[in-house]
Amino acid sequence: MNVQRVADLGPDERTALFERDAGIGAIREDVREIVERVREEGDVALRAYASEFDGVEVGNIDVTDEAERAHDELDDDLRGAIETAADNVRSFHERQRRDDWRIEVDGRELGRRFRPIERVGVYVPGGSAAYPSSALMGIVPARVAGVEHVAVATPPAERMNPVTLAAIHEAGADAVYATGGAQAIAALAYGTETVDRVHKVVGPGNRWVTAAKAAVRDDVAIDTLAGPSEVLVVADGTADPTFVAADLLAQAEHDERASVVAVATDEEVASAIASAVDRAAADREREATIRAALGHDASGVFTARSMSEAIAFADSYAPEHLSIQAEDDEAILDRIDSAGSVFLGPYTPVAAGDYATGTNHVLPTGGWARVSGGLSVDDFVRATTVQRCSAAGLDALGETIDTLARAEGLEAHAESVAVRLRERDERSTEDDQEPVRE
Repeated sequence: MNVQRVADLGPDERTALFERDAGIGAIREDVREIVERVREEGDVALRAYASEFDGVEVGNIDVTDEAERAHDELDDDLRGAIETAADNVRSFHERQRRDDWRIEVDGRELGRRFRPIERVGVYVPGGSAAYPSSALMGIVPARVAGVEHVAVATPPAERMNPVTLAAIHEAGADAVYATGGAQAIAALAYGTETVDRVHKVVGPGNRWVTAAKAAVRDDVAIDTLAGPSEVLVVADGTADPTFVAADLLAQAEHDERASVVAVATDEEVASAIASAVDRAAADREREATIRAALGHDASGVFTARSMSEAIAFADSYAPEHLSIQAEDDEAILDRIDSAGSVFLGPYTPVAAGDYATGTNHVLPTGGWARVSGGLSVDDFVRATTVQRCSAAGLDALGETIDTLARAEGLEAHAESVAVRLRERDERSTEDDQEPVRE
């Protein structure tokens, strides 16, 4: 990798870095056709696309029992690792639960209550790699939130990955379907003879999955339109270039379109990072994927003239994963607002969060960390506001409501308050005039 100075970046280079997208524009119409066919033909379309795209002749689309068997038959070490990761994810997300609350203010009782979404679909990627961790990240928070029915779609195969299936079962899915890609999102959104329709679809996937989410989001809720994986490392002169390079390579192996960036305040460290990346890439099984990601327009190693410039660069980039490998990492963190998940210090690789710390790895990409966060229990609940006014409380607000309602030309709104206050006043007058009986 070549090293560039942040100060020397031109407009086109900045656009590539700071305006990343999910890359779904070119396939939007193809995906729309897939979605419509699944909506019309149901299971027939799912089986046809499994044959066409996955090279698999699918018999049973519902593989819930297969997931349970995979969990029972899994190697003890693998099962133990899945259980440990699931426990950590569960523990972290249980702290996100919201409690109902009420307060009383000047004759008004106000509050919020939280109820889980009833039916949720979780997409668990497959294809070129297995992602049991993604099963935990999508299913466990839904379960913690209290979702009644959690359905999972994951790509079919001649022999579906037993580790992924075991993780799906461990996480607590109610139904597991062997269908992937855009067709899986359509099946969850609209239902088929086998797949039950859900109210919300979550989970990461490739650009076909993302494009399908975009196509169905008028009919079903989604979490986010995620793009390829991203990492940005902020480093100073104390950073270990080998550690930084390892984090860059770990994200680069996800996808040819992944974005991997390091910005260092020390030129020698930046050069050492670039050299370490080039050396280590040659030793990786997914070298071709890694090399493609390293050459991506939104990837690179950069030098900053100061930590302030590095921080401004990182905040503008708004990365999915932000690693801070610098002496005063807490002070740097305090100055950065936009990041999906932050990893502090030399011994906190991004992979720790990907698998086992307990935080969620379904995170905003493409700069969406500027306005949103990662998947959480909040994504699986609905918040309802509650209010009750006493007569005195409504009277205190009457003039304000009347003035604003009439300013908006909504007379009936104003009258809905006035009629109540008149009725109260009339009742009060009648009570005052009623003779006292001896």
